[in-house]
Amino acid sequence: MSWRIVQISERAKLDLRLGYLTVRGETVNKIHISEISILIIENTAVSITAALLAELVKKKVKVIFCDEKRNPLFETSPYYGSHDTSRKVRSQISWSRDIKESVWTRIVEQKIFNQMRHLESRNLKESEMLEGYLSEIEHNDSTNREGHSAKVYFNALFGKDFSRERESPLNAALNYGYGVILSAVNRHITASGYLTQLGICHDNIYNMFNFGSDLMEPLRPLVDKTVYDLKPENFGKEEKVAVLSILNSECYIDGKKHFLNNAISLYCRSVFDSLDNEDISYLRFIEYEL
Repeated sequence: MSWRIVQISERAKLDLRLGYLTVRGETVNKIHISEISILIIENTAVSITAALLAELVKKKVKVIFCDEKRNPLFETSPYYGSHDTSRKVRSQISWSRDIKESVWTRIVEQKIFNQMRHLESRNLKESEMLEGYLSEIEHNDSTNREGHSAKVYFNALFGKDFSRERESPLNAALNYGYGVILSAVNRHITASGYLTQLGICHDNIYNMFNFGSDLMEPLRPLVDKTVYDLKPENFGKEEKVAVLSILNSECYIDGKKHFLNNAISLYCRSVFDSLDNEDISYLRFIEYEL
């Protein structure tokens, strides 16, 4: 199973040599493609060959390209991620409204539960409000407990003046972390043959990753925890490495220890099984330290 997260920060040429990603910069480094799960290209001065890109896509390596500010801008998304993609897409299109709403309800519950645990770990009394919201969730979160919880949660963590719309090192770090998690989730969606565009709750016609946006929700507090601990006064290379290391953090699923990047695959599979079989008992959420 692939496990490496490779980050290219300096000017370099990337090409393919005998199954290896070859990085030609001030020195020459080689990494076997079978070991790579995600490749992040931060520097716009990096050049990459078409042969290497094609091989990375074939091996289901997610490639994330950053803009001139070194923030994630776009990523590779293959047309076909699985040998039975057509069958998977037909299944995805036919998922019933009821099962999608049931799965979404459980996702929202898990997200608020993780937010509550995070506030508890900081000894913040607002965790009690989230516990109340958690008990009030209705089918498909029809009363928007998720939105109410988010407002209380962010105000408790970062202060009442905090706004997700404001440009700041804090928001830059949060956005970077959310982008990395979203890309990891998208990788497993496409590798399993499903479409990232068709979500179960998110339904923005301009969002290519509606499904990934749905599935990543319970993992957001892990990014929040990392960024809160960083307290970034600027968002540079060291801060990005710290946020990126989230994917190699240890967590549990079904009582077994995994690195997060691998646990995401198991979690996504449980969501697909729940939707395909119309049975939420298949759902398995990731447990992580907060």
